[in-house]
Amino acid sequence: MAFHSISRRSFLAWTAAAPLATAAPQRQHIPIGLELYSVRDELAKDLNGTVTAVAKMGYEVVEFFSSYFDWTPAYAKEVRNLMDDLGIRCNSTHNGRASFTGDGIAKAIDLNKTLGAKFIVMASAGRVDPGLDGWKKVGDTLSAACEKFRPAGLRGGYHNHQTEFKPLEGKRPIEVIAANTPKDFMLQLDVGTCVEVGSDPVAWIKANPGRINCLHCKDWAPGEGYSVLFGEGKSPWEAIVAAAESVGGVEYYLIEQEGSRFPPLETAQRCLDAWKKMRA
Repeated sequence: MAFHSISRRSFLAWTAAAPLATAAPQRQHIPIGLELYSVRDELAKDLNGTVTAVAKMGYEVVEFFSSYFDWTPAYAKEVRNLMDDLGIRCNSTHNGRASFTGDGIAKAIDLNKTLGAKFIVMASAGRVDPGLDGWKKVGDTLSAACEKFRPAGLRGGYHNHQTEFKPLEGKRPIEVIAANTPKDFMLQLDVGTCVEVGSDPVAWIKANPGRINCLHCKDWAPGEGYSVLFGEGKSPWEAIVAAAESVGGVEYYLIEQEGSRFPPLETAQRCLDAWKKMRA
């Protein structure tokens, strides 16, 4: 015969496997959440109603900010019960320095464990001593706190603003923080502030594999600042997400909005809709 013959069994095995070889790989599911600072006024008036509204929109995660640190353990338990009922999680909290020093460390650990969080994030370094040595001290403070977080099953993190991406003495402060914190320490990337000062978020993600466990998906545009909705600004979201999921180690995303042309809850919904459209 001029052609190669194959057995019926081999033919059936080949035809069964062929669709698997050509099927497109499925995109992994990374939860999308909301930094609750985006709806801070509503949250202050009615936490239960606001968190419920956010969950009903379709957000899977929330991030509480510094005001949570004033809660009692009993109230933190109430909030956890609410989230459990709604099927929404708190993966991280935003914190001041108090959560990383002295007796505040134990308080932060207790509250975050009650909430079911994984990361205790420093939202801002506040006043820093001059020069890169000042930023090294920030890294030392973060690292020391991490040693106490770790036995409790918690990890530390740092949230950048514009300052950390502005060169200082030939180096960016965010690089100093990365170099002076443990490898399991999260570098929570605020995309909008990074883009505003002209830094490349994709390059930063690729330079820190496995440490960009969460991104604040806040957009920015010249002349409009942070008032633009997600996807309306200058940030290259497709490339950012690709880098975060291929090398960054992202575990969840958080929409963040500082204020837009729409009311806060409507803004949160519109940003989520834009996110889902991009991910479709």
